[in-house]
Amino acid sequence: MKKCFLLFLLGAVCLVNGNAQNDVESTGIEIVTKLDKPSIPFNEDDLCGYLLVYFKDQDQSAYMAISNDGYTFTDINNGKPVFLGYELAEQKGVRDPHITRGPDGAFYLAMTDLHIFGQRAGYRDTEFERPAEKYGWGNNRALVLMKSYDLIHWTHSDFRVDKAFPELGDIDCSWAPETVYDPVEKKMMIYFTIRYNNRECHLYYSYPNDDFTKLETTPVRITDIGGLDGDITKVGDKYHLFYVSGAKVLHSVSDRINSGYPIETGRIDPEKVSTEAPNVFKRLGTDKYVLMYDVYGARPSNMGFSETTDFVNYENLGHFNEGVMKTTNFTSPKHGAVTYLTKKELESIKQHWNIEPLSK
Repeated sequence: MKKCFLLFLLGAVCLVNGNAQNDVESTGIEIVTKLDKPSIPFNEDDLCGYLLVYFKDQDQSAYMAISNDGYTFTDINNGKPVFLGYELAEQKGVRDPHITRGPDGAFYLAMTDLHIFGQRAGYRDTEFERPAEKYGWGNNRALVLMKSYDLIHWTHSDFRVDKAFPELGDIDCSWAPETVYDPVEKKMMIYFTIRYNNRECHLYYSYPNDDFTKLETTPVRITDIGGLDGDITKVGDKYHLFYVSGAKVLHSVSDRINSGYPIETGRIDPEKVSTEAPNVFKRLGTDKYVLMYDVYGARPSNMGFSETTDFVNYENLGHFNEGVMKTTNFTSPKHGAVTYLTKKELESIKQHWNIEPLSK
């Protein structure tokens, strides 16, 4: 068994358990222990572009793509991963990436620590870490937390939820973390799925430290709604929660960020096959919101899109490369999330990764 030597600066050379990862993988990012906060304050009025994060099953790693217009996305690393699962995660794989911006201008990236093909890849001797008969699919317990101001320099932490909070008991898994700013607590809030007894999935929330390296408060259930893959967006004085139950996207509204969401049963996405991972982003300069979701029941899998102004009526925009939403140099993204970029950040990314995003 060969030992894995990590090189985070602009790439890595890694041989793991005899797996052929010999080639230098240029990621373009650097893992650092401390971030330098920009001297110029972040101003939301400067936002003019879009950033998409997504992952792929083939390598259990995460990617980034950018867009000038919110319709056509170009992968920044020519279809190669930027966040290497075998370097960042306890299980040597990452899934379910979510990125958002805080009022400080920082990018907060959270991912599931899980390699679903870990046995095949030689990372473990069993299908999952623990017996699937008791703990079910995945049964992972760590979250990958990363923070950056420039998308190049990142802090990194692999946080075991069960070890930090033994009062939670014998959890099956911690899945699909997302981050949102809580204006009442004036803090970033992480929320994610915890499953018990191989069947009980609910959303829980906690508050991380300012460095975004650990959770500081015991996770508390957001709602009695059974579901997973929650996504919370503040619109006016309301919070819109999109989540998944029965492999379809549902929607609930509350006037509080982490409670008060009523149970709803109406399917929001227009698909006839299984979906997951809803994520909402606004088209800058408009009153239109885009609901993006992973159409994992399609073959090949793809992202689907619906557009709304009132969160009641939705226009089906179809899938990537089958309608108005396009990709230029990648296909079959999974479990994505979109946030926003300034003009300066767009130019910096284009120069650093030597790419030019296209418009529709």
